[in-house]
Amino acid sequence: MSTGLDFDEATARSLEIMYRTPDVVGQRSRVLAALALCPGERVLDVGVGPGLLAQDMALTVGQQGRVAGIDASEAMIATATRRCAEQEVCELRVADATKLPFDDGAFDAVVSTQVYEYVAQIDLALAEAARVLRPGGRLFVLDTDWDTAIWHSSDRTRMQRVLSAWEEHLHDPWLPRTLGRRLEEAGLVVHYREVIPIMNPALHRNCYSFGIMAAIAAFVGGRRGVDAEEASAWVSDLRELGERGEYFFSINRYLFGAIKLGASADASRGSA
Repeated sequence: MSTGLDFDEATARSLEIMYRTPDVVGQRSRVLAALALCPGERVLDVGVGPGLLAQDMALTVGQQGRVAGIDASEAMIATATRRCAEQEVCELRVADATKLPFDDGAFDAVVSTQVYEYVAQIDLALAEAARVLRPGGRLFVLDTDWDTAIWHSSDRTRMQRVLSAWEEHLHDPWLPRTLGRRLEEAGLVVHYREVIPIMNPALHRNCYSFGIMAAIAAFVGGRRGVDAEEASAWVSDLRELGERGEYFFSINRYLFGAIKLGASADASRGSA
């Protein structure tokens, strides 16, 4: 996986805090509902991160199921391993999304949230996800289009510069626009699409934009003409707007579901 961010231990801790906000907890619940896992199923989490989704999936599939998780970051795998220590069905390892260390048809479902937008060889990664699915298996992918970000600012020009510099942390900040076609080209049939918005009409520590604000400010300094002083001024402005009750942030994430057809899947669909 290719990323402009260093997913070290400090980043892992920051992401874990952000992923526990009500905004992201709600998003995770939507993904789980769409996955519709059943007891005994085998599921792979591509980009397992701090392991919150893997833990939830393990509780759903139960002792007869299997939850595998991969991540390119050793720090993320360490965090997820600690979280899932009591979930015996979880198997977590460092691996690349473009080289999944699993057999063909090993899983009933594959899920990836906020990961493929970081992957340079996205078509190869989707082909790998399709390969490890059984016929009739399903893939669910959630990613962000950063052009949907609406962030109230006292200086719109500065806001545009900061968000433009932030785009460098991703390989594709607009992946959802082409994701449906790419899934079809990987041999999958898209059957599910959903937009999952995040909206923060106020600024507080337990909201998504509070955490992402800090991550953006730390990243953008020295990129596309934004220096550390300007990044700090950007944060100060947003906090002042929050104190005056004038804060607003919103962004859209997009969830795609696709099915892998094959001999057994085609037959079952034909007899339905």
